[in-house]
Amino acid sequence: MPQYPNRQFLDFEQPIKTLYEEIDKLKQTAEKSKIDMSDSIRKLEDAIDDKRKDITSHLTPWQRVQLSRHPDRPYTLKYIEKMTTAFMELYGDRNVKDDKAMVGGFAQLDGETVMFIGQQKGSNTKMRQLRNFGMPNPEGYRKALRLMKLAEKFNKPIVTLIDTPGAFPGLEAEERGQGEAIARNIYEMMRLKVPVICVIIGEGASGGALGIGVGDKILMMENAWYTVISPENCSTILWRSWEKKEVAAEQLKLTATNMKNFGLVDEIVPEPAGGAHWDYAGAAELMKISILRALAEVKQVAPDTRISNRINKFCKMGFWDEL
Repeated sequence: MPQYPNRQFLDFEQPIKTLYEEIDKLKQTAEKSKIDMSDSIRKLEDAIDDKRKDITSHLTPWQRVQLSRHPDRPYTLKYIEKMTTAFMELYGDRNVKDDKAMVGGFAQLDGETVMFIGQQKGSNTKMRQLRNFGMPNPEGYRKALRLMKLAEKFNKPIVTLIDTPGAFPGLEAEERGQGEAIARNIYEMMRLKVPVICVIIGEGASGGALGIGVGDKILMMENAWYTVISPENCSTILWRSWEKKEVAAEQLKLTATNMKNFGLVDEIVPEPAGGAHWDYAGAAELMKISILRALAEVKQVAPDTRISNRINKFCKMGFWDEL
């Protein structure tokens, strides 16, 4: 059996898979012949590290989109598990039901109680269906708002982890007020008296992301993307085909670097070499450092000033000319 990790490799990650297969062959040879192959194996392991760094240093926007969707990439609950202790998940919007695509609850972050809220995708077919592929219904956004108000009541900071291809577009979601639920969250998050830190950890698409995306500091992971529409849907609208998705990804300017240059995010959170899917603990530690730094900065500001700054921050976004 292969000794490389039981993971999926994207097209541009194939050179890494080849190196793992070479290591596997050396280990099998060493086992059969009783010859010490440790030096050769160590060199190949170093080559894997170098290749991971090399690949992620030359990624196109579309390749970053692919990395953000990597099936082995950590999701919200994994980050919470790695970053925090004593996580207590809270359920339900107290109106319709509990939306499994939106999770949240109190946890201890470096000794401080913090409310974590985020979209959650599934790691296998059954869980993807249960989590609705990370696409919340209105009750998911209403649950998120309930938890934000609970955090505000007890004066606890809020951290949201954004990872969604968009809010669920189904007829039943529209019937229950999908647009109103997202708009209400944006309105209420502007006025929260407690610190709010938002982190885009994977896909940040459309109103589905904005529904939990208003905060004092917006952080974005290195291989995440953030835009009004997915490259595939953009390609479908403009060219009537998905074949132009790579062109759409380039033109949408959706990468973390683009977002930072536009002033839409405040900080880019680095990822382990090759992407967060190679090192869950390492990715969580890098994110934790950025969150703690952002929280420390925001806490220095009085609540009323913080709300005013938050409103001004979002009102100033974008580029326009007045005639």
